[in-house]
Amino acid sequence: MSTLLPSSGSAAGSADEGIRLQKVLAAAGVGSRRACEELIRDGRVEVDGEIVTTLGTRVDPRRAVIRVDGKRIAPPAPHRYLVVNKPRGVLTAMTDRRGRPCLGDLLPPELGRLFHVGRLDADSEGLLLVTNDGELAHRLMHPSHEVPKKYVVWVWGAVGRPALRRLREGVALDDGPAAADAVRVLEKLPDRSIVEIVVHEGRTHLVRRLMAAVGHPVERLVRTAIGPIELGTLRPGRWREVTNRERGELLDLVESSIEPRRSGSDSRSMPRSRTSGRGSARSSARMKRQNSDDLAQDE
Repeated sequence: MSTLLPSSGSAAGSADEGIRLQKVLAAAGVGSRRACEELIRDGRVEVDGEIVTTLGTRVDPRRAVIRVDGKRIAPPAPHRYLVVNKPRGVLTAMTDRRGRPCLGDLLPPELGRLFHVGRLDADSEGLLLVTNDGELAHRLMHPSHEVPKKYVVWVWGAVGRPALRRLREGVALDDGPAAADAVRVLEKLPDRSIVEIVVHEGRTHLVRRLMAAVGHPVERLVRTAIGPIELGTLRPGRWREVTNRERGELLDLVESSIEPRRSGSDSRSMPRSRTSGRGSARSSARMKRQNSDDLAQDE
């Protein structure tokens, strides 16, 4: 008996109506929703032995035999969303062929196939999201959603108002201007400062480069939040499940994000005012991020 169900003009349907095929494929980790749609259009997806090319097709994922390029796709596992506090010296990878400490070592194997959303380099610490939800991971990493990320950094020297002003207005970097969404000094030490900074871009080592550009190199970096999800009191090397409230707020954030504005000009000139500075930096950053690697080290 075929598990194909008639397509519906409504994006929402009851459980009896099945789930859109591209969503089932994305949930199974085949690729992003858009990539799965291309697979369907290209005639590379079979359901119960029948090639499907209609994007509106719904299936029962519990019973359907789905194949991509002839290979059977396992039914999607229940989605899991984890917060991990990555310690310093641990690679953001689920495995490492050279046997170095990595993120996968911190998680029990019974959790199944998981992957990290974005990354932190080995010298950085703090919050990483780990999931088996390919669609959500793609949305979080896509530059159009501008998900804010909060960091606490220990930097050399006393950070004063001029440096904070420059960070808010925008500074020149090798790959174009950039600015902090928010920044403040948490504590002043004899030879260092502890600073909280929020950015929404995924450019490589952005926070480190911003701080170095204003004369305060980073000595230690800890990511403390991604959107509504916070590290809290979670100890280094430990993990926890994302709460239903956190997951709901995160979904609301990515679904309500505004697509990047189209611009006919390249706004790379340095700002003269705080308002124009942040706009100029963000506009240029959006264009940069369109071609950025999703796996960029985004601290």
